[in-house]
Amino acid sequence: MQFAYLARDAAGKMQSGSLAAESSIDAAHKLRQDGLYAVSLEEARAKLTVKIPLFGRRVSRSELVYTTSQLAVMIDAGISLSSAIAGLAAQTENLGFKSMLEKIQQDIEGGENLSTALGRFPKTFDGVYVNLVKAGEASGMLGALLERLAVQMRNDLEARSKVRGALMYPGAMFVMCISACVFLLTCVLPKISPMFVARGIELPTPTIVMMALSHALTVYWWACLLGLAACIGSFWYARRQWWGILAWDWCILGVPILGPLIRKSILARTTRTFSSMLNAGVPVLNAIELCAAVSENSLYEKAWNHLAQEVTTGRQLHEVLESNPLFPKTLVQMIGSGEKTGKLGMVLGRVSDYYEAEVSIATKSATSLIEPLMVAGMGVIIGGLALAMLLPIFKLSSHVG
Repeated sequence: MQFAYLARDAAGKMQSGSLAAESSIDAAHKLRQDGLYAVSLEEARAKLTVKIPLFGRRVSRSELVYTTSQLAVMIDAGISLSSAIAGLAAQTENLGFKSMLEKIQQDIEGGENLSTALGRFPKTFDGVYVNLVKAGEASGMLGALLERLAVQMRNDLEARSKVRGALMYPGAMFVMCISACVFLLTCVLPKISPMFVARGIELPTPTIVMMALSHALTVYWWACLLGLAACIGSFWYARRQWWGILAWDWCILGVPILGPLIRKSILARTTRTFSSMLNAGVPVLNAIELCAAVSENSLYEKAWNHLAQEVTTGRQLHEVLESNPLFPKTLVQMIGSGEKTGKLGMVLGRVSDYYEAEVSIATKSATSLIEPLMVAGMGVIIGGLALAMLLPIFKLSSHVG
């Protein structure tokens, strides 16, 4: 294989060129023998992406974790790669995934590497997955790296579940609050408001506002539905534009309580990816690009891409990150110490362990804070509506008395 490389020499100067090697890991070793440190390595030949009709459901993260873990066990047990994948294909009930695994098995029997076969399905096997498999093939430790990958994916899945669980509770409470308000305005208030009008009593301002809202919802319900549909459509359109994605991600990171939790989750995921890539021998620039891909936030993606651009000019990682507020000072200092000692992969692994623990703690704290706040908020809103309906009744009873 031919690889195009971008490398840094002992003096820090950048050099580019191409060389022949069996894999990217082998290419990086050859560059080190020449006194060069690989920043970027790309295979010269174009990759082919195969699309096959998938009649089953999409492959879930938990299904991929299980498959990866099982494949690692089979390989360590001495089962051939082709037989292991055939066994996994026979086990899965997902028709689409079964078809994909069968195609991968055919490619392997045809002489392809596992990483090459997986690379044809980028929607299921992302860059992190393919690069770790490629590193395992080059080092002869495919089973161990697959097990490490399964553990990493399982930890990431647990972190996502914790964040999702913290977000689901306030979302459910918000829907319940809106439903209760709509019920009071459309079913309860219209039945008692004629009594207020017939008695000719002076209505309090909150009651007048509630009656106007009730009239709009019951008489002009179609306009309300159109307005709601327009808002949803506008939001859907904006979320697919670069400016809308940027604005949404900025707002999400700024939300009290939940914002810091999401930041820690992103940092845990990206530092774990960076650590795994470096420990597997993937060049720094490729590892940074993969961090941008897994960040799942446009602000962090932009920051990682900027870091990749600056690294190609010869700047150190911590020098670039220290001016970016998205990365805590402690993280930047640890990256700097890792660069100085030559143990960046190990340092990033410890950093990711720290942030994963922080996500767990922050999730519990966020849940314990959000629950009473949401209950209090619902009490104020629904209690305010009930009070607006009860005030005229109190006034009416005082008139009768």
